Amino acid sequence: MKKVWIHIGLCALVVVLAYGAVANPLSMQYIETLSTRTMKDELRLQIEEHAKKVNIPPQDARVDKVWKALPGYNGLEVDVNQSYDKMKELGHFSQSQLVFKETFPAVHLHDLPPAPTYRGVQEKPMVSLLINVSWGDEYIPDMLKTLQKYDTKATFFLDGSWVKKTPHLAQMIQEEGHEIGSHAYSHPHMNRLSAAKIDEELEKTTEVLQSVLNVTPKWFAPPSGEFNERVIERVAAHNMHTIMWSVDTIDWKKPDPNVMVERVVNQIEAGSMLLMHPTEATSKGLARIIEGIQKKNLQIGTVTELMDEKRIAHKVMTDNNGGTNRD
Repeated sequence: MKKVWIHIGLCALVVVLAYGAVANPLSMQYIETLSTRTMKDELRLQIEEHAKKVNIPPQDARVDKVWKALPGYNGLEVDVNQSYDKMKELGHFSQSQLVFKETFPAVHLHDLPPAPTYRGVQEKPMVSLLINVSWGDEYIPDMLKTLQKYDTKATFFLDGSWVKKTPHLAQMIQEEGHEIGSHAYSHPHMNRLSAAKIDEELEKTTEVLQSVLNVTPKWFAPPSGEFNERVIERVAAHNMHTIMWSVDTIDWKKPDPNVMVERVVNQIEAGSMLLMHPTEATSKGLARIIEGIQKKNLQIGTVTELMDEKRIAHKVMTDNNGGTNRD
C-alpha cells in the first residue's frame, strides 16, 4: 500500500510541474528564450553553410608560363557576423541580405622575381589601353578628345627625348588625368644594350618626367617590345615593372581602321592590355574600340588599376536553379 501511495505522489508531482511550466510566465519565457536561441543558432549555421558554397578564395600573384608575371586578385567571402546581424531581425535566412568582404592574396606582384607582365587576371573584368609615344604628335589631341568623351583613362608610355622636345603635349596628356609610364629615352634596341646603357636610358627618362611632369614612373614599356633578362633586371633595379601587351593594333603598319577595330575588339577579353600608338588609324578607330570593349561589359582602366588586387564592384544574384552567380 505504501508503494502505491509513492507512485501516486510521483505522478501528482509530474502533473504539477507540467502545469506549472504552462501556467508560470517565467517558465514560458525560459522556453521561448531557448527556442529563440535555437533559431538563431540555426540561422548562423545556415549562413556558414551557404558561405562555403559561394566564397571565392583570393589568387596569389604568380609567374605564368605564357603570360609571365600575373598580379594577385582579392577573394570574396561572406561576412558571417554582419550577415547574421542583418538576418536575425528578419528571423530567417535571406540570400539578398548576405554581406560580403574581400580577402587578400599572400603573394603580391612586387613579391615575384623580375618578369614582364603581358596581361591582367582573367577574373577581373577590366582591360587597359597602352599608348606608346615617341612620335605622332599630330594625332595626340584628337585621341585625347576621344578618351575624354568616353571618360576613359589610358596609360601613356612616353619617350624621354620626346617629352623634352614637346613638353606641352606631355603636360596635356597628364592634365587629362592619364597615367604616365616610361618608354626609355631614345627608343633604342634595349636588348642590345649593356647594363650601363640600360641604366642611362631609364635614368634620363625618369629625370625628364620628374622635371616636366613631376612624375616618377613605376611602369616601363620597352621600345619595340625588345627586352632580355638584363633589361628586366635593370628595370626592376630602378623600381619599375616591365609592361608588355596581349593585343596589338599594329597601327604603325597603317592598317584600315575598320579592319583594325574589328580584329582587336574580337581579341579583347578580361585582363587584356591593348597596345597602340598615336597614328591615323588609331585616331580614327579609337572611339569604336572603346565602344566595342564596353559592349563586352568590360571596364577600361590604367595599368595601375588593372594590376590592382581590388575586385571590381561585385554583386550576388540567384540564378534560375537557386544557385549563386557573382560578377
